[in-house]
Amino acid sequence: MNRHLVLFRAIASKSLTLSRRYLVNTVVGFVTLYVFFALIFFGGQFVAEDVISRSVESLVVGYLLFTMAVSAYADLTHDLTDEAQWGTLEQLSMSPFGFTAVVTMKTVVNLLGTFVTGVVLLLVMMVTTETWFSIAPLSAVVLGVLTLIPVVGLGFVFGGAALVYKQIEKVFPLIQLSFAGLIALPVQEYALLKLLPLSLGSDLLQRTTTAGLHVWELPAFDLGLLVGQSGVYLAIGLLVFRVGTAKARKRGVLGHY
Repeated sequence: MNRHLVLFRAIASKSLTLSRRYLVNTVVGFVTLYVFFALIFFGGQFVAEDVISRSVESLVVGYLLFTMAVSAYADLTHDLTDEAQWGTLEQLSMSPFGFTAVVTMKTVVNLLGTFVTGVVLLLVMMVTTETWFSIAPLSAVVLGVLTLIPVVGLGFVFGGAALVYKQIEKVFPLIQLSFAGLIALPVQEYALLKLLPLSLGSDLLQRTTTAGLHVWELPAFDLGLLVGQSGVYLAIGLLVFRVGTAKARKRGVLGHY
């Protein structure tokens, strides 16, 4: 069996085991996401029903992307902090696969879990709003992955910082707030905004979900820019993570909490 497949199965099995063992926490986390959306939707209807009715598709897609982005960037840092608390981080760093490879595979597993949760949340939101999208699944998945990869790059940056400085969660609320702004940026009016993470991907996802377009029907320049943006942000994130790992090892604090 391919060694990377073995690594994937081991990490996925551990993730599923933790989710089942702390099932209450898993369920409460999902319910919290839905309740927060319901408060926005029904509260918005009460205050400005016409506005919500005209923008319900954008609200659903934007909220879904926001929750997935927060999970994509924060999960890695939380995992590294947990491993440090459990005293197993140094064991991971001595893996024959290489520490970066292990952490990258953990990120892949987390991203798959994020997509599964996102699909369930999307279905629940569509039932709640009585709004049904004509979604091309392949196009939505491709654009979703390309949109979230820059955020994963940011996750590696914060993961590298967590290895050195340990407690950095205080900055998370500010980052989460910035995600909401990035998703709503008017990239069609100001082209330079397309270079920022989430902004271009959010716009393309809005087009595919609300207009029922396929990925190959979108502008080739925008798709190429999204692919290039994903590669650049991910490369920067991995570079910073490796620098943080080396710095933590040099200081002798890699496995400390």
